[in-house]
Amino acid sequence: MTIASSRNGHQHEPLVTLENTSKSYSEGGQERIVLEHVNVVFERGEFIVLLGKSGSGKSTLLNLVSGIDVPTNGEVWVDGLALTQLSEHERTLFRREKIGFIFQFFNLVPTLTVGENLLLPLELNGRTAPADRAKAQNLLDQIGLGDRWKTYPDRLSGGEQQRIAIARALVHDPQLVLADEPTGNLDTDTGQLVLTLLDTLTRQAGKTLLMVTHSIDVASMADRVFRIVGGQLLEEAVVGVEG
Repeated sequence: MTIASSRNGHQHEPLVTLENTSKSYSEGGQERIVLEHVNVVFERGEFIVLLGKSGSGKSTLLNLVSGIDVPTNGEVWVDGLALTQLSEHERTLFRREKIGFIFQFFNLVPTLTVGENLLLPLELNGRTAPADRAKAQNLLDQIGLGDRWKTYPDRLSGGEQQRIAIARALVHDPQLVLADEPTGNLDTDTGQLVLTLLDTLTRQAGKTLLMVTHSIDVASMADRVFRIVGGQLLEEAVVGVEG
């Protein structure tokens, strides 16, 4: 992908930078400001948690960082690319290559087997070599589901489906993993197992993980915690949770 708006970046450059970023929507003839003049830097390899009430702008921030949406004002840089300067098609290619997504409701394709779900991000990036398939199988082994390649998602438990979703998010080696309430549809014990797996796999691969959650327990595992209040992104102290 050739992008004219890339910086002359180096590995020590932050992975994500929001510069005076605002986002507003028109609702019923009135402007609703969701994010206002946000300035923040997320470093490579960090695990960052976003907290905030429903409707506070957490998912909006994920959409801006992934290029699904563009800011009303300001700039979003990811891995040296200014996302507002990309066309919609270029942003789609950027997402396929640079971003891994994990959702609350798994979003596995029900008509594809586990293996086919895992291969999908690779195929979208034109990566169909035997080594790519082997990498997918290796990830499946790492999450403890190596024997489920030909299984369909509806035969899996919720926790197993989310583990597959984590592997799918990592299989194409993205720089940034975005997780939107990844444990919100799981019971507490299963959610903890899934979260530990996600934390381990992303740290092991040196990925930046940006996670939206309501869970204070989840936040205790993060490197940095932010809360969205009144359109502002406020950093909070990371406090360990006992017990």
